[in-house]
This record gives sequence, C-alpha cells and structure tokens, in this order.
Amino acid sequence: MKTRVLFLCTHNSARSQMAEGLLRHYYGDRFEAYSAGTVATSVNPYAVRAMAELGIDISGQRSKSAVELLEQGVEVDVVVTVCDRARGECPTFPGARRYLHRAFEDPAAVEGSDEEKMEAFRRVRDQIKAFLDEAFGGEAP
Repeated sequence: MKTRVLFLCTHNSARSQMAEGLLRHYYGDRFEAYSAGTVATSVNPYAVRAMAELGIDISGQRSKSAVELLEQGVEVDVVVTVCDRARGECPTFPGARRYLHRAFEDPAAVEGSDEEKMEAFRRVRDQIKAFLDEAFGGEAP
C-alpha cells in the first residue's frame, strides 16, 4: 500500500499543487499525493506553466479545501504544510502519523513582468523538488 501524503497551503493554488504534481511524478510508485488549502481558490496558471517545463501536467488538478478532504473521508499518513499560515491553521487529520513543515516563498505574491513571475515559480518549484527528494527520496516516512 502506498503512503498517502497531503500537501497543505493557504489557497491550494501554487506551492501545494506543485508539490502534489512533483511527488506523483517522481515518487508515485511509493506515494499517493493529495493537496488542499485552508481555503480553496484555483490552480495558478504560472504553476501549471512551471510544471509543464518539467513535462508534468497539473492542469487537471483542482483547488480543494482541507475541510472538503476531511468531509470526503480522505485518509492520509503524512501531512506536509508548505507555508507558515497553513501550519498554524491546518486541521488535524485523523490517522495522520507524521507532520512535516517547510515554508516556501509564495511565488504568486511576486510582482513584475511575466518572466519575473515565471522565475519565482521556477525557483519555488525547484526548492520543493529538492525538499521532496530529501524527505521522500529515500525510505518512506
């Protein structure tokens, strides 16, 4: 049985969505990935573009709230908060046996040209990938 991992962020639009896609793509043989936010919004198009550069399609993912997953009875083994706000507001998930936290910059907050925004999303995407390699690349948590 695969270890179920939930990535939580504030709006479930960028960081948690990219983390879900990255874990599924690189470690999907061992992990089942989910993402949610303290509030559901929509998947950021820059996140979709940044992931497409790696050949990972997250355009079919949708933004979900943590409450929605709880109401659906989704069970997870590991909860990973990817921003400080979500860490403070994140609900306790029944059955979760491990909680991890790594705060990443919010790339959606970066202002500037299209290229400057893309650079922010690429940077955060690559930081998330490095974190996933460290946290999930070896033995299952």
